[in-house]
Amino acid sequence: MKKENSSEKFKVVSGKSKTRNSTKATKIYRTIMLVVLVAFVTFFVTTLCMYSYFVGNSDNILGIKTFLSDDKDTKTVDNKLEQFKKIIDKYYLGTVNEEELEEGAIKGYVEALNDPYTEYISKEEMDSYKSEIQGQYVGVGIVVTQDKQTNNVIVVSTIKDGPAQKAGIQPNDVIKSVDGVECTSKEITEITQKIKGEKGVDVTIEVYRDTQVMSFTITRDIVKTNPVEGEILEGNIGYIAFSSFDQNTAEDFKSKYEELASKGAKSLIIDIRNNGGGIVSEAEKIANYILDKGSTIFYEIDKEGNEKERKTQKDPIINIPTIVMVNENTASSSEILAAALQEHGKARLLGKLTYGKGVIQQLLSLIDGSGIKITSEEYLTPNRTKIDKRGITPDIEVDLPSNIENMLEITREQDTQLDKAIELLK
Repeated sequence: MKKENSSEKFKVVSGKSKTRNSTKATKIYRTIMLVVLVAFVTFFVTTLCMYSYFVGNSDNILGIKTFLSDDKDTKTVDNKLEQFKKIIDKYYLGTVNEEELEEGAIKGYVEALNDPYTEYISKEEMDSYKSEIQGQYVGVGIVVTQDKQTNNVIVVSTIKDGPAQKAGIQPNDVIKSVDGVECTSKEITEITQKIKGEKGVDVTIEVYRDTQVMSFTITRDIVKTNPVEGEILEGNIGYIAFSSFDQNTAEDFKSKYEELASKGAKSLIIDIRNNGGGIVSEAEKIANYILDKGSTIFYEIDKEGNEKERKTQKDPIINIPTIVMVNENTASSSEILAAALQEHGKARLLGKLTYGKGVIQQLLSLIDGSGIKITSEEYLTPNRTKIDKRGITPDIEVDLPSNIENMLEITREQDTQLDKAIELLK
């Protein structure tokens, strides 16, 4: 009995010891977990506070201030420009020319369209721009274009007997600077305005030609931009050439044709190589002289997809075999005329693939005298063929000799394209 009692007593004592140890371990565990929890919460709160601080004050840390205005809406262009105007008025150290700021803002806005043919024209530039369209201006007599990839301004052609041609500027010359002002990435209108100026005043033009930089000092003069030239070639072939479609080009073309016809012309060559285009209505008028009445000249498609068909309105006055000479610088209005004559079977095209400018610009002016030349329509040929960025393929492809560098200075003996046209008409 005693042994049993002592055994039971021992078991009781042993159970109390385990309970005491377990309680102690639990307290230690809870203490550790509390410390860990406090540390975690402290870390989390600190991190959150620091994140909020840096996000809210990062500009201040970098030395950038937030400009606060009553008008917080910067979603519209007007409001955003107004915000910048307030910043400039408050902080800008220099003198502010409001007119120049306005001009720069408008020009940048238009440039952001990234359209090589759309450009802002200031009121100072507008008069000379209109004069050029009318067919004469004071300048040096060069036709230029802007390369779509490089933004380089390239000489397409020089006006015959103009100051630039006499000085030695050639097609494909890349204009580097005008009177010391670099031309890289500048708008083509800005560059041409620098080239123009007062009659009798010199301008210095630097160009890249191959690997050379060449400088020309040229005296500005009145330039007739579009002389329509013509002559009778062997075999009673009439030859008419012109470099752009300006005001009265069609009437001059008609007069020249009638003169050649009176001299016995039995066939006709229309040379629009290096013709960069111009007024579309002038090309339409010339098409009216050659196409049958009611023929489609081209289709206009506006931004809404609306289509307008342009047709001839009169009976033709030219009914003789005709070849139209084109090359890689034949563009815009020239392509309209060439494609219409080709697709209606009124002429064969001879030369090289044309430039591929199948969009039309409108010149719109504001009350203050400034304006914008803006791409507003695309045109398609009578067969609804797209020309923009594609060009027109000639019926007869003919290369010039490989050693010819300047198309405008090619001699009659070197002109293999003209030789081929004469051969076909004879």
